[in-house]
Amino acid sequence: PAKVAALTDQDVARLKADPGLIRHEAKIRATISNAAATLALRAEGGLVELVHSFAVAPDSPTAGAAAEHRTRSPESEALAAALRERGFRFVGPTNMYALLQAVGLAPR
Repeated sequence: PAKVAALTDQDVARLKADPGLIRHEAKIRATISNAAATLALRAEGGLVELVHSFAVAPDSPTAGAAAEHRTRSPESEALAAALRERGFRFVGPTNMYALLQAVGLAPR
């Protein structure tokens, strides 16, 4: 994250010109900002610890039969809010539910 957090306006211009990337400037800048927020979060135990604190408990209603059709949960909404409070951007509850699923902290 340190290398990404250190990217400059010149780097953003270069990345916007790269056809192999998503060239949406706000998303590029959010990635840089999120890298800086990740570094700052280390003082609180780190991003991994924060994400794990929002795991869906096996006995949670979120883990029930309707989970296969779910795109967000109270846990993902709370995680998104916690990340936004810490300066993260483009971290909505649907993306955070997908993250929780991808790392095994929410049912698939």
